Amino acid sequence: MSNSNGWGLTARLISKHFGALGDRVSEAIANFDPETATEADRDRLADSLRATAQKLAAARGAFDKEAADVVKLRQLIATDEQAAGTLADRLASGKISEATITLFCDELEANKQRLPQELQEEADARQYMDELQTIVDALSKQLAEFDSMAKKAMQALASARAQQDLQELRAERQAQLAGLSGMRGNSSALNALTRRAQSISDEAAGLKIVTDIGQRPYEQAAELEAIRKSVSQPGLGSESALARLQRLSGQPSAAPAALEMSKS
Repeated sequence: MSNSNGWGLTARLISKHFGALGDRVSEAIANFDPETATEADRDRLADSLRATAQKLAAARGAFDKEAADVVKLRQLIATDEQAAGTLADRLASGKISEATITLFCDELEANKQRLPQELQEEADARQYMDELQTIVDALSKQLAEFDSMAKKAMQALASARAQQDLQELRAERQAQLAGLSGMRGNSSALNALTRRAQSISDEAAGLKIVTDIGQRPYEQAAELEAIRKSVSQPGLGSESALARLQRLSGQPSAAPAALEMSKS
């Protein structure tokens, strides 16, 4: 990842000062990727930050002690150097023994010889403290980046889930509408009922044709009978008054001949 090279010094410093813990933290830093990191990765970074912060607090205390030792030693050396000028006079006057002067000189020389070591220890303590501070700052930044990426990822995930729920709801509604439309226009029960009605209608029409054919001889016979009746029984409505009198009197009717003569 892009941050792995920049973490090289920090990883080496952790390994130098923490041993096995440093190895685990170095590996976590080298493999850290906010896009694929899990909650366990976040917990490891947080644990590493807490452990390093504790080490930093201890390192600050150690540095303060080393710095105080250097200040104390320097003050002691400066005081003894000032006292050395007066001790010569006291030795000459016999106010102090040579053995005491010898012990004093041995301690002053030893303190001067020890000063560089104390200064080095102070410098090492400062470097260690500064290295730990760098690690704490780096882990703090990395943890903040993790949280920021995790927040964005959670927001993106929530948005994606909301879109998924919306699309599923839309699909469900479309399916319901499609089902209702199918029931309205393509109901198998309604189609079957319609086909049954048409079939019955066709059967009724067929029966009508057959009965019409069967009824025709009866209608024709009745028609012939009506013709016969009309011939054998002429209608009275067309009989004249004269013809009626002659018919009732039993006299032959001369009306047809008279009528024919009048027409001619």
